[in-house]
Amino acid sequence: MTVHERPFGRTYEEFEVGDVYRHWPGKTITEYDDHLFCMITMNHHPLHTNEWFAEQAPQGRNVVVGNLVYSLVLGMSVPDVSGQAVANLEVEVLKHSKPTFHGDTIHAETRVLDKKLTSKGDRGIVSVETKGINQHGDEVCYFRRKVMVWTQDAAPGRPRPYDVEAVWADEA
Repeated sequence: MTVHERPFGRTYEEFEVGDVYRHWPGKTITEYDDHLFCMITMNHHPLHTNEWFAEQAPQGRNVVVGNLVYSLVLGMSVPDVSGQAVANLEVEVLKHSKPTFHGDTIHAETRVLDKKLTSKGDRGIVSVETKGINQHGDEVCYFRRKVMVWTQDAAPGRPRPYDVEAVWADEA
């Protein structure tokens, strides 16, 4: 029997400058998502929560709060980019390029810009840029960040709260 584990993040050696990761799946942002995020973060701006108010605004409808879009796009990148992170070090640039509306579907892509081994040698810093793209192909969110990741030799294994070998022992 062969056991397959889905990769979650990458070690320093697995990143190549210029590589692009297309994160999957995307997410359709609902009115509920937007309102819940606004309540949790105490952002009560009526552009996000009041349909009548939003109809009077230049966009003519509710706009999804930008930090929700950023959070979703960042979250989409975690399995491919920062799942092995020691730390997220810095967000250098964050731009909301176009508004996102209830019902928009967002996908994300990340490109590796640079990588440098740290002086400790057991980790490296990877610089990436990530774009959130709506269903029309428009960029709605862009950010650049630096992530510290383990090298392959230093990366900890995946901890499990159970005996991994015993799970399928009866099947062998």
